[in-house]
This record gives sequence, structure tokens and C-alpha cells, in this order.
Amino acid sequence: MGKALEELAAAVRDVAGVAGPAVVGVGPGGSGVVIGEGLVVTNAHNLRGEQVSVTFTDGRREAAEVAGADIDGDLAVLKVATTGVTPLTFAEAEPGPGDAVLALGNPGGRGTRVTVGFVSAVGVAFRGPRGGRIRGAIEHTAPLARGSSGGPVVDVGGRLLGLNTHRLGDGFYLAVPADAALRARVEALGRGEVPVRPRLGIAVAPLQVARRLRRSVGLPERSGILVQAVEEGGPADRGGISPGDLIVRIGASEVASVDELASALEAHAAGGSGPEPLEVGLVRGAEELVVTVDLLGAPPAG
Repeated sequence: MGKALEELAAAVRDVAGVAGPAVVGVGPGGSGVVIGEGLVVTNAHNLRGEQVSVTFTDGRREAAEVAGADIDGDLAVLKVATTGVTPLTFAEAEPGPGDAVLALGNPGGRGTRVTVGFVSAVGVAFRGPRGGRIRGAIEHTAPLARGSSGGPVVDVGGRLLGLNTHRLGDGFYLAVPADAALRARVEALGRGEVPVRPRLGIAVAPLQVARRLRRSVGLPERSGILVQAVEEGGPADRGGISPGDLIVRIGASEVASVDELASALEAHAAGGSGPEPLEVGLVRGAEELVVTVDLLGAPPAG
């Protein structure tokens, strides 16, 4: 047992030596990873404005510029001087359950943390900063200190497997996989190309709240999405959707959950009909009506 622990400790030290210098602090309480010359990738939720400080393991602190941020996908690319830092290389093989992994962080630049765990599941979905569903995450058991989101999870060779982003609790953590799709997103964000996702600009109430409110005023129960608030000047506001409306249909698709709403909006955009106005079916009190929403011209996400 003692020999096995010594071998494990040596392996962790080796990985820390390879990957550690590329793990940086982002702002006052986040982490990131150098993935190319002059480029750092991190979680979008670590950002506060268009400029942010990046702290390297040698204590050097540089002002970074946000090249591009995808808020819904919780991903951002920073441009910063990375002189003397070797970027992490991407792993070629995708991880599977049971694979050993190491998680690294440098919370706010306060020093590198390295922990060991195992992949417990792949293809996991979770909700991003604004409630959208992010799919395909790696679930692992390497403990993360607060402020480690945006740091890497790597294989035993120190190669990048994913970007830590979410704490599940009960000892499980999620990382966005460093697959071909992530690389393409990072490259686009590095060029300043921010994805535009279809959105209505509304805040919604949970399904049980919607049903309880309708029942409390003597209205029949109806499956749908209760609009709690409307973003001023957003697509829903311009289309005439109001707080208290129950959205029951997007185009030809009935919707009864936030996930169904997101899927219907994505299908509308992906079907080549994105620029076209979108019909939204509503229930307002006891009245059913249809409004037309123009998804173009929405205020920037933020």
C-alpha cells in the first residue's frame, strides 16, 4: 500500500509539473487555462466586464481583454500575454467512466490546487448561468476548491480533457468536455465571434407555481410556461407578451417546460427560419391568442 501511494504521489507531482504552470487565476475568484499563445479559456461566469486580470503561477499579473464570451454556454476566451507559459495540449481520446483524472485550479491567483478523482459519468446535462441546458458534460470526483471553475480537468498525462464548470454536490463535479465542438467554439470566441442564440427575453415561473396561480384565481389548469417578467425592449416585449401570460406553443410545437421552449427556439433557428417572425401561442387569463415575435434585434446577452 505504501509503495502504491508513493507511485500515486509521484504521478500527481508529474502532472502538476506539466499542467500547473498553464493554470491561471482569473479575476478575484476564478480559474482559467492557457490553451494557446496569448489565449486563456475560462468560464464566462468568472468575468466582470470587458477586462479582467489574469494571475500566473509565478505571481505575474496581467490585464486581459475578453476576446469573446458565450454566456449561455458559460465559456469565454481572454487575450493576454502568456510569455513563458506552455499551453496545455488537448487529449486525443475521450474519457470514459472509471478513468483517472486530475482537476486543477488557481482560485483568483492564490496558488495552484491539484486533486485526483475518477470519471463517474459522461454525457451529463446541467443548467448554465441563465438556465439553458448544457449537454455532454464529464462528471468526475476530483474535489475542487471554491474558485476552481474555469480550470482544467486533465488525464494522467496532463492533457486537457475538459473545463471544470459546475459543482453537483455530494462529491461530484462537472466539466465541459474539451472535444472538437469546444475547440471550434474557443477558436470562434478567440476571433470575437460570439454565438447568437434565439431567445425571447423572459423570466419564467416553475410549472407548479403556474398551476397553483391559475387554480387560485379559478382558472382551469393548463400545461405551459408562465411568464414572470419580460425584458424591456426584448423580443417578447416587442411582440406583446406580458407577465402573467402562459406560453403554450412555439411555432407548431406545444411547450410545457423550459427545456421544450429552448428546443423549439433552437429548432426554429436551425430550420433556416430564424430570421422569420415566430408565432407564439399564449393563454392570457381564459383567453387564447397568438402573437408574432421577431427574434432579431434582441439586446446583447448579458
